[in-house]
Amino acid sequence: MRSTITIEKDILEELLRETKAKSKASAVREAIREYIKRGKIERIKSMKGKLEFDLTADEMRHNER
Repeated sequence: MRSTITIEKDILEELLRETKAKSKASAVREAIREYIKRGKIERIKSMKGKLEFDLTADEMRHNER
């Protein structure tokens, strides 16, 4: 999908330096992907201690065979 956005010059220049991307578009895509990835990681971390497992890690490995 094609979109037009306005990004402050200093932010875009910093993004290009940090990502070492060859184009503005690829730098923005990389930043968006990273933002989404971090959000998913945070949601997974927020579940810590809220899930219960009946089997130990060793039992799960053994049952996969």
